[in-house]
Amino acid sequence: MPVHYIDFNNNHVPEREAILTANNRAFRYGDGLFETMRWMDGDIRFLNHHVARLQEGMRMLQLEYDAAVDEQFIRSRATALVSKNGLNGQHVRVRLQIYRDGEGLYSPQQNKAAYVMSVSPLDTDDVKHRKLGLIVDVYAEYRKPYSELSKLKSANALVYVMAGLYRKKKGLDDVLILNQEGFLCESLSSNVFVWYGKKLYTPAISEGCIDGVMRKVVIDMALDSGLEVIEAQISPDIMNEADEIFHTNAVHGVQWVMGYKQKRYFNRISRMLQERLAMVNS
Repeated sequence: MPVHYIDFNNNHVPEREAILTANNRAFRYGDGLFETMRWMDGDIRFLNHHVARLQEGMRMLQLEYDAAVDEQFIRSRATALVSKNGLNGQHVRVRLQIYRDGEGLYSPQQNKAAYVMSVSPLDTDDVKHRKLGLIVDVYAEYRKPYSELSKLKSANALVYVMAGLYRKKKGLDDVLILNQEGFLCESLSSNVFVWYGKKLYTPAISEGCIDGVMRKVVIDMALDSGLEVIEAQISPDIMNEADEIFHTNAVHGVQWVMGYKQKRYFNRISRMLQERLAMVNS
């Protein structure tokens, strides 16, 4: 069986090799951030957006790294790791986790950052997501609290884990997560868009959703297509009235939601955005 490698602080090490201690702050406290990116055609798609979000998150968490965590750094490390794993020419998921190194009981002893990068192959055409559509439900047992930190892709992910257990138990493709006030927030790994009354709605960042890279891209594409886009507080009741719902993330792009309970949706807007996104990719 071939050895799969990860990048641990500028070193390629076998994925199964132990690299972290029990005192690791990402393990103990979720003290860190991550980016999930799509590698295709020899580069990371929308890398500038990923870098901007990561740098803002590091600033907010006071994480410091010896080198500049910029486009050149991420591109060069991903290029080397993709090649090391024999994935050249493929569509690849790239995951970069940056965490606060060192020890400390809650209060860190220092703010120096460390990182782990991993890669895995992706289906090139995402047929299931593009053509069949997703079956979803609303997860309501635990809600996501919101603050300025809510927009970050942090290592603290308990609400997503619990929502993921619900999704698996119910045999769903995805679930929608509510914020602490009971309004729509996001899905397990995506931002949410709702087409209703000839307007495109998405939860505002102030509602606690992740500040998604594909969310930005889709908003710009929709505006450029002449659609009215409203970032708002959205009741989950709209699920019963909406004409169309779709999810967006950096790996899968635009994912059409086909059904919620007995409700079925169209996919005209999502299909149009998928086609525009494909043109950007080409």
